[in-house]
Amino acid sequence: MDRNFGKALVIITGASRGFGRSLAISVAPLLSAGSVMVLAARSGDRLEELQRELNVTGKTNLTVRCAAVDLGCKAGVERVVAETRSSDPEIDRLMLFHNAGDVSRYCRDFTDLDELNSYMSLNVSSALCLTAGVLQAVPGRTGLKRIIVNISSLCAVRPFPTWVQYCRPLDTDMQLEARSNSADDNIRNTCSLLHANGQLLTCEQSISKLLAVLLDDKYTSGDHLDYYDL
Repeated sequence: MDRNFGKALVIITGASRGFGRSLAISVAPLLSAGSVMVLAARSGDRLEELQRELNVTGKTNLTVRCAAVDLGCKAGVERVVAETRSSDPEIDRLMLFHNAGDVSRYCRDFTDLDELNSYMSLNVSSALCLTAGVLQAVPGRTGLKRIIVNISSLCAVRPFPTWVQYCRPLDTDMQLEARSNSADDNIRNTCSLLHANGQLLTCEQSISKLLAVLLDDKYTSGDHLDYYDL
């Protein structure tokens, strides 16, 4: 018997490229009729391109919605929450994947409090507010499983120079940003060596293990799960 997530509401932030895009493509075939996928990112063009790809290659009974938003501001979070409220309440699972983040800035650059608050809002506060908003919009009930996944990396458990406000090794656009533009020479050189030596995981490798964990449903709520420990 094939395993799947049943009829679900799936929300993916940072869905326009890299890990988030690959995740949407991998999750779609595992959803039953009537499911809804909400894709959130800043780039509306990339989201619409992904939406078309999912509509062509995926199931015709999957509704894909795009939210071209900046999650670093209140309006962006509210827009994504609004998309969840308009979904069919009779679902088997709610799955929220926090994947949006930015490592392009150096902590020494922030002398303006408003600018720093906006950056922190994208990387930290938006995930907290979006989680609360989505859980309120989709209340718990018997038969409904609500799953919140925070996509992160070693940065979540160990500090990296210049990445104070970002709290992967994955071969993504973010890794390219790190090896190209990180303000710290050691971080930039390390990321470049990982890429040059073929030591980066593909998004598909990481997602395969993530989805296996979710389908097995044997994890403990609140666990920090590392790819290499699975």
